[in-house]
Amino acid sequence: MLYYIIIISILIHLATHVLIPLNIRFSTRHGIVALPTERRIHKHATPEGGGLSFALPVILAQLLWGWYLRGEDTGRMLIQLAIAGLIALTLGLIDDKYESRVRYKIFWQLGLGILMYFVGYRVLYLTNPLGPDFILGWMAFPVTVLWYVIVINAINLIDGMDGLAAGISLIVSIVLLIVGIKESNLMVISLAAFLCSGVLAFLRYNFFPARIFLGETGAQFIALNIAAISTAGAEQFKGITSMTLMIPLAALGIPILDVMLAIFRRIRVGSIFKADKAHIHHTMLAFGLSQRTISIIVYFITVLFGLIAIGFSFTDKKVLFSLLLILLAMVVVIAYLLMRWSQKK
Repeated sequence: MLYYIIIISILIHLATHVLIPLNIRFSTRHGIVALPTERRIHKHATPEGGGLSFALPVILAQLLWGWYLRGEDTGRMLIQLAIAGLIALTLGLIDDKYESRVRYKIFWQLGLGILMYFVGYRVLYLTNPLGPDFILGWMAFPVTVLWYVIVINAINLIDGMDGLAAGISLIVSIVLLIVGIKESNLMVISLAAFLCSGVLAFLRYNFFPARIFLGETGAQFIALNIAAISTAGAEQFKGITSMTLMIPLAALGIPILDVMLAIFRRIRVGSIFKADKAHIHHTMLAFGLSQRTISIIVYFITVLFGLIAIGFSFTDKKVLFSLLLILLAMVVVIAYLLMRWSQKK
């Protein structure tokens, strides 16, 4: 099985390289282009909707791999995820073309969360570092929907600089792949490997100076798959159910912290739907750091979060790792607040 997954992943990687030049021409021809604005930091019109380049090969791979494993739960769920991914991709492409209002985005994000719950990608447990896991029961539905909305927005909001969201997503995919291999979870291995190979190829064209942007098309597709890997079937990380959501939450530390800070910041100004230019990467940019430097710094911090996430699956000392995760998160938040304070001063 692993040999097949490796071969499929290589094919996804190569297909993405082939599709990116075609995607650039397609996006330019059909007006799927990000124009410079006061809120955006790029200076030139850049093709958007780059997610098509890797999402289409990944969806095809999920369908074929699902058909090969037909008759098993894994095969069924792979096909269902491919269909949900195609829906997310279509909605993202529409947004990249017409720039939908935030309210509409939230509406279809909720729809995607509901869809994923009913096809079986559910959050059934929550980790309790001090004892037995919390079994959600009827709360599984709202928590699952909320999880998908959080992850989708986390990737969307961090996608404000060349290569930032794609690089973070690559690191998170690698973390999930490592955990999947350790636990011999075929579902996690397949999904993480496919996503990793596609995003890796795309990052070559998306890193500063970007030739094509990820767009809502790519960000939403990546987020849906990362959230799905975290809830891969009823067993959720078979063999490590006690680590439910802790691994992806830790690996997604920077994007999720950025979402939380954005929510508090926007509530303070009176509208949670009001976009701003005060995200972590914007603040770092205001201090004179280059886009390359910011990306590398954020990658490094994400790797640290990722190592903590991997540590969850290698030890029974859950309390120790939870404290370590909280400490790292506090350091990032404090550093961000200090930068904001210095900037205002």
